Amino acid sequence: MKKISIDKNKLKKVMSKKHIKNQNELASNMGISKNQLSAILSDKFIPIKSNVQKMCEVLDIGFDEIMSVEDIEEEQISFIELYNNIELTQNVCEKEEIYGDQDEYIEIKNIVADRPYTCVELFAGAGGLALGLEEAGFKEVGLVEWDKYACDTLRLNRPNWNVIQGDVVEIANKGIRNYIDSDIEIDLLSGGYPCQAFSYAGKKLGLEDVRGTMFYYYAKILKELKPKVFLAENVRGLVSHDNGKTLQTMIDVFTEIGYNVTYKVLKAINYDVAQKRERIIIIGTRKDLSDIEFKFPKPFNHIPTLREALKDVPKSEGAKYPEKKKNVLDLVPPGGCWIDLPEDIAKEYMGKSYYSGGGKRGMARRISWDEPCLTLTCSPAQKQTERCHPDETRPFTTREYARIQSFPDEWQFSGSMSQVYKQIGNAVPVKLGKAVGLSIVDYLNRVEKDSYEYKSTKNKQKVFI
Repeated sequence: MKKISIDKNKLKKVMSKKHIKNQNELASNMGISKNQLSAILSDKFIPIKSNVQKMCEVLDIGFDEIMSVEDIEEEQISFIELYNNIELTQNVCEKEEIYGDQDEYIEIKNIVADRPYTCVELFAGAGGLALGLEEAGFKEVGLVEWDKYACDTLRLNRPNWNVIQGDVVEIANKGIRNYIDSDIEIDLLSGGYPCQAFSYAGKKLGLEDVRGTMFYYYAKILKELKPKVFLAENVRGLVSHDNGKTLQTMIDVFTEIGYNVTYKVLKAINYDVAQKRERIIIIGTRKDLSDIEFKFPKPFNHIPTLREALKDVPKSEGAKYPEKKKNVLDLVPPGGCWIDLPEDIAKEYMGKSYYSGGGKRGMARRISWDEPCLTLTCSPAQKQTERCHPDETRPFTTREYARIQSFPDEWQFSGSMSQVYKQIGNAVPVKLGKAVGLSIVDYLNRVEKDSYEYKSTKNKQKVFI
């Protein structure tokens, strides 16, 4: 008889390596409650395959790194073979919980900008973040982007936007004020710079110590503009990158420039996006403005499914799978992946990965209509990151891609099909950008109100005297 369970000692060691402090944090990263995690770890039950998959995906490990099997006679049996005998439950979209202090969040539903706030965006891409900020109440003063096709996309959809096509290095060195109206005060600097490590030996790690990285040029432009607020977004992996040193260095530099810094990992599914994309959102507020605290957008009460996102989606071109891959994916049910394949086909498709725990749930993955999509990539047919249509054995089309990223149907993309996929895959979901934008609008509204009331009080005092 074989008993399969999660080895708590193995899990504890993995969590320590990944800098996950406790089970509460692990549950938060998995998008489940602490009680749900306790049930998964209980010795009374065989853990459901989908739950173990989710845990391994969050920890970026294989099954065998945390699983324990007792009373096995065959020494060479694989975890995959064992799990093929365990029923895979239907993916269910449960309401996401808010983790952390409730006071750290703001309800954004009724927030309206008191005036058009100005914004400069770096690394603008195809405009996902910029469009979201526009819908939140920001006026784009300048958008910096080097990719020709992305710039064409921005100009095609917003001819009035000041699209600055060029290398951010050159623009930062020359001075961003040479590219925008020098008389305009900037309320917000936004953008997502590439995550790069730094050399720490013998350095204080101030602004001058991060030269040569894209982060340095973001920070240099921030120092020049000195906006009221900055927004920096990145992959959630930045939190643990180089054992957290990279993120801490960035925070130290931002602090050195003159900003109070806070950050959170936000899940797109919590903001009306049918996609399990997570991004770290770093917010800085200028120290001299006010003691008012910035608050992140409170998660919505509804998690959209793929069925909702793709309702009446316009027809468009799309990539195709090679015949060999299509024959494999034909066998995968909605919500399933390579684990659901017949053993002989799974072994051939996965190769050596089959015996090492196999890889992540994204491999040979067919999305279900009744769940959000996994994070979209730039190459929809690439092995290890398949996102197959629920009914048809094909990747999502370009317009389906755009819908999943919450772009409106009227937003057009320039370039070849592969360029379009790349632009959409790299974008910040529009609705996530809008949600964060509204929380910044709320902060700016409160700061300006506070400043007005302060000035009014001072004037009254002067009159009284």
